[in-house]
This record gives sequence, structure tokens and C-alpha cells, in this order.
Amino acid sequence: MTEWEKMIASERYNPTDPDLTERRFVAREKMAEFNKTGPRELERRVAILKSLFGGTGQTIYIEPTFSCDYGTNIHVGENFYANYNCVILDVAEVRIGKNAMLAPCVGIYTAAHPLNPRERISGIEFAKPITIGDNCWIGGHAVINPGVTLGDNVVVASGAVVTKSFGDNVVIAGCPARVIRTIDSE
Repeated sequence: MTEWEKMIASERYNPTDPDLTERRFVAREKMAEFNKTGPRELERRVAILKSLFGGTGQTIYIEPTFSCDYGTNIHVGENFYANYNCVILDVAEVRIGKNAMLAPCVGIYTAAHPLNPRERISGIEFAKPITIGDNCWIGGHAVINPGVTLGDNVVVASGAVVTKSFGDNVVIAGCPARVIRTIDSE
């Protein structure tokens, strides 16, 4: 298996692999172009994002600055919105449903590192995919950790640290995040 294949399969991989390094350079060039766009360059922004991401709906809007690892592992549904300073570490696949809204400074992190210090300092990494359902709203400075799945209609409170998965129609908050209420589906 290539290092890319290992990475996508959530196996341990070497991030210094030349192919992975080149893919990150390509993504960083596109992000640099995107992050330099002016507020009236909406069509250009959309074109850059569609060339960077693995898949998007027709309507996508992200406020600069935006950062990611590869971009190609990010798939967002129709009517996606992310406010300033969004970071998506897409070492594994990130799938976000339709009508998702991310407040400022949201972090979505698929990247993980070994707990054993010898393994960790070797530089070897691994990742776990993240899935976020339809109609989700993620509050400012919230963090979504590796391997998390959020159902449809989930609201993540500002500053929450989401370390485990949650089903549909809930509001989650805290560190670590927990359900603080359910949402009436009507």
C-alpha cells in the first residue's frame, strides 16, 4: 500500500512521504489563493473551493481564512457555510451533509497520533474519518475530534469539544461534549 492508501484506510502512515508532501503543497497553494481573495470575488472563491474539495453542492460559502491538509478528502453537501478561521484536517475523509453551518474558528480534526511517546516522536500518524449530518450547526471554537459521527439536526454549542458520536436532533455542549437537550423534530 502507498502511504496515501494507508492514510485513507486509517492505518498508520508516514506523513513525510514525498507524494503526501506534494499533495499538501498543492492544497496550500489553493488555500493561499483562496485566502487572498477579496469580499467581492465570490465566484472565484467558489471555483477555488470546488477545485480543492473532493465534492461540494452547488452552493458553498466559506469566509477566509480557511485551512486544510489536502482538501480532496472533504465532501460537503448543498448550502454549506463556514465562517472565519475554519480548520479541517482532512487526513481521513470528512463528510458534511446539506445545510451545515460552521461558526468562526471551528476545528474538524481527523488527524491522530499514537499515545506511546516513542511511536509519537517517530512521526508516524493515523486518522479517523468524521461524518456530520444534514442541518447541523457548529458553534464558534467548537472542536470535532477524529472518528466522530454527528447525526442530522445536531447543534454543537460554542467551545464544545466533541470526542464521541451523537445521534439526530440533539444539542451538545461542554468538554467533553454531552447532550444538554433534544430538539423537537417539528
